[in-house]
Amino acid sequence: MTEPRWLNANERRAWLAQLSINTLLPAALDTQLHHARKVSLFDYNVLAMLSEADGRYLPMSELAARTSASLSRLSHVVTKLQARGWVERRPHPGDARVTTAHLTDAGMETIEELAPGHVEAVRSLFLDALSQEDVADLARIGEKIVARLDDDHWILRDNNGRSHQP
Repeated sequence: MTEPRWLNANERRAWLAQLSINTLLPAALDTQLHHARKVSLFDYNVLAMLSEADGRYLPMSELAARTSASLSRLSHVVTKLQARGWVERRPHPGDARVTTAHLTDAGMETIEELAPGHVEAVRSLFLDALSQEDVADLARIGEKIVARLDDDHWILRDNNGRSHQP
């Protein structure tokens, strides 16, 4: 049997810090968004991705990729957001076989209402603890890890849909 590649002290520190960030930061952002409008961080991310898309719609598969979600989880959340009048499912304008999620005017108003508080929470809880060099390093490091986990992930693509290497 092959000997495990145990973590050294510095690797262990990095790994435990990452685990803590993965637990504490989403919970804190969820709390802020829940207090603001009773939405989860994932709900917000779905609305944000749609608000940034051309025409405020995306095919469900593309939206799943942009939110790092399974289609079943996304479908459940889109159904919930539909009930609130923030999202509609529609056939794709270029291919009726493809279902899209479309951000409604009410959904756009919601994201515009939530965005300032959410961005401030992201800054105060996360970015303000880092220098600009740290932010650039974290982006570079994060993209490397994402590429290893999912080499077709949306953050590894430029505005024209072409892949780039982190």
